[in-house]
Parts: sequence; structure tokens; C-alpha cells
Amino acid sequence: MQTIREIAEAIVAREGGFVNDPDDSGGATNYGVTLNTMRSLGLDLDGDGRVDVKDVKALDRAQAVDIFITHYFERPNLSGLPAALQPSMFDMYVNAGTNAVKILQRLQNAMGYGVAVDGVIGPQTLAAARDAARPDDILLRDAYGIARRNYYFDIADRRPASRKYARSRANGKGGWIRRAEEFISAHYHMSDEEFARRTAAWQ
Repeated sequence: MQTIREIAEAIVAREGGFVNDPDDSGGATNYGVTLNTMRSLGLDLDGDGRVDVKDVKALDRAQAVDIFITHYFERPNLSGLPAALQPSMFDMYVNAGTNAVKILQRLQNAMGYGVAVDGVIGPQTLAAARDAARPDDILLRDAYGIARRNYYFDIADRRPASRKYARSRANGKGGWIRRAEEFISAHYHMSDEEFARRTAAWQ
């Protein structure tokens, strides 16, 4: 089983280096760490009294890994979740913040647990996750991964500018979809034909 640091290092590798895509609401980002995150943490790396794009560019891989572990795994209490669920939840928390938890909570409600959809991993969410993981937490992991994939599709349905993250230029699976499917069993991956039908209405 991977350690949390190994998972964080894989997330950093997946996120890549510096980007500042105007279609990405996160704005300037380096190794998955956004300018807003750096401002909230007060990370003035060049010591000029401001946290700006220059500081984002100055961020290194090791710093990004430490930020993810502290602020995207430990602080939101992901460690209390079933082990098989943690890597996908961690990756999604980096990608979408508290929406990662809300996806789980909506899934739990669909399963009949009746938890608050507040983006906070509290006693109700933890208890429901542990119960749903019995006897096999892989099933919960897969259900979460499918719900995560649907979350990405829903964004792309509503926001055409985001479709480039869900579908490649060659009309295959984009980064969002591949990222979600990386954490689910292969037999739940969409075939090329299924993906084409799901995205057929996109221009």
C-alpha cells in the first residue's frame, strides 16, 4: 500500500508544473497549488511582502507535497476514512477542495445514510463511510470514483469552457475523466464508445 507521501508525490506529478489557464477558476497554479492557496497560507517565497504569481512560480515539488499532506489530507481528516477510499479522496480534494467531500456525502445520502452535505468530514460522514465500506472497501472506492467522474461530466455539461478538461482534442477521454478512472476498477472504466455517446451533445 502506498504511503500518504507517495500518494502526494503522485498528485504533484499528475498536476504538473506552472500553468495560468484563463479557463481554470484556480488561476495561476504550480504543482496543483493555486495562488489563492498560497495567499491563504502566507507563502511569500521571494520575501517581497506580497504573495503573487512570482511566488507560485518559485514553489518547488517538495513544498507542494508538504502543503498537500498538511492542508489537503491531515486538516480535512481524510485519514479517518476507509483506506481504499483515501487516495481518490485525497486526489480529488487537491483538485476540487471541499467538493471532494460533498461528492462522498451525496453518495452516502443516495445509499440511505442521511448525512449533511457540508463538505466537512465529521462523525456522521466517517461513520457512514466505515459502514458502507463493509465488507469490502473497494466497492465504496469504485462508487466514489464513478460519482467523481459524473461530477466532472456535470461541470462540462454546464460549462462549455471546461469541456477541454473532460475531453481531449482527439475527442477521447480528457484529464479529468482519466484522473477519476485511475482510482476505480478497470471494469468500471468507460469504453471509447460509451464516452463518445456521453459527450456527443458537446460542441
